[in-house]
Amino acid sequence: MKNPDEKPSRRKFLGAAGGTVAALALGDVARAQTKATTRVQGRNMTSLSERAATENPTRTVHEKLVGIATTPIAELDGIITPSDLHFTRHHAGIPTIAAESFELLVHGLVGRPTVFKLDDLRRLPARSMIRFLECAGNGVAGLRAIRRDLSPEAIDGATSNSEWTGVPLRTVLREVGVKPAARWILAQSQDAARYSRSIPLSKAQDDALLAYAQNGEPLRAEQGYPLRLLLPGWEGSASVKWLARLEVGDEPTLVREETVRYSNILPDGRVRVFESELGVKSIITFPAFPRQIAPGWWEIRGLAWSGRGRIARVEVSTDGGTRWSTAELDDPVLPKAHTRFRARWRWTGGTAVLVSRAVDESGAMQPSTQELRAERGPGNDYHNNNQRAWIVEGDGRVFFYPG
Repeated sequence: MKNPDEKPSRRKFLGAAGGTVAALALGDVARAQTKATTRVQGRNMTSLSERAATENPTRTVHEKLVGIATTPIAELDGIITPSDLHFTRHHAGIPTIAAESFELLVHGLVGRPTVFKLDDLRRLPARSMIRFLECAGNGVAGLRAIRRDLSPEAIDGATSNSEWTGVPLRTVLREVGVKPAARWILAQSQDAARYSRSIPLSKAQDDALLAYAQNGEPLRAEQGYPLRLLLPGWEGSASVKWLARLEVGDEPTLVREETVRYSNILPDGRVRVFESELGVKSIITFPAFPRQIAPGWWEIRGLAWSGRGRIARVEVSTDGGTRWSTAELDDPVLPKAHTRFRARWRWTGGTAVLVSRAVDESGAMQPSTQELRAERGPGNDYHNNNQRAWIVEGDGRVFFYPG
């Protein structure tokens, strides 16, 4: 195994990867280009553009009514998740809500209880931000039902990254006049489950967004059309979709989804509630199962993110964590958003174990699997930010490696 810190020149890297092209004579290249083109008139444009016929990434739908659909994170480039590939989690199906009939009630410990129509919210000063969303249980497959044939999507497909547009929640709270005794807000959905979560007023007045658009268009129905709550850096279960009501109070409501569900069980039996901020995390998306590689230079690629802010650095190891080298981070590196990382690696054959670990701007480092289990115990289903590893076997096949 070569030193993981070894860096090839661009010429050497491209030469190793593209030797077939370099070997072609100039005439062969010209003939190949001629065969690849066509003089037949192409099809006309349509009102809604389509992906190329050979490009058809899809989500995996685990349940249709009450369940989850995951993002194919290993098939995507950059950091923005296409809206139709964004992961989805819901509890009572996807409601159909007309924008014209939508109403948001804001009441409780406020000076002016108000019902906002969608147009009322759109009149207020808007803000756009690129932020990730992640299911609180994302990654649990890599800790519980461990199999070698787990893909990046099967492990971490319940996270996506979008540009969100809407009204800062603090703006709406100023409009209604929050009373001094206020400390919490109950956010309730309009779906059949009347899904609800208690939100600290401090978070609501910080970076919470009432979002009505995603990636430049109105929210998709699965993402909460016509309005959802977005709490950057917090577990996705707190970002209530199909928002219908905000009740300002002096204490948390302690609904089912923050007591029976979405609470963290510690090794000594204690339970942490309202532990919503997500830790620092990364995953290598290539090479990973079900890929097979050949000896030569490769670019290790992956995603990193943290609910605490920006990614400061990502380290990559090709020997299971004995030696680490610093990966390159693609611009832009944004707070509470996916960050793309890359590292060049020469595989000469034999067994290799690829693993990444991220560090965020707070100084927190992604823990090993052993460290996470020691801290949280075997019965915890949420905030699974342990390091993920892949084993490259002698024939080049890549499998999930639990470590």
